[in-house]
Amino acid sequence: MSGDWWTVWWVWMAAAFGLAILEVIVPGYIFLGFAAGALIVGAIVGVGITMGLAGSLVVFAILSLAAFIALRKVFGLRSGQVKIWDKDIND
Repeated sequence: MSGDWWTVWWVWMAAAFGLAILEVIVPGYIFLGFAAGALIVGAIVGVGITMGLAGSLVVFAILSLAAFIALRKVFGLRSGQVKIWDKDIND
């Protein structure tokens, strides 16, 4: 198992946990999409569906991108909501 780390479910779950912690440290919904992708790939591998390294990385990339786009739609900047400052903090 020295080179087959991508076939172990808990490695993907640990990566998801680490990316979620990184999201708390560096907010912005950037690492949360990667964490969701790693979590889903960990669940897929945990169920018993085996993929090679390339397959695992492709599925991880697609799921991470989909999660990132979904998070940007839910939590992202809304169009037309511009904050106009009329007072300065020093006034």
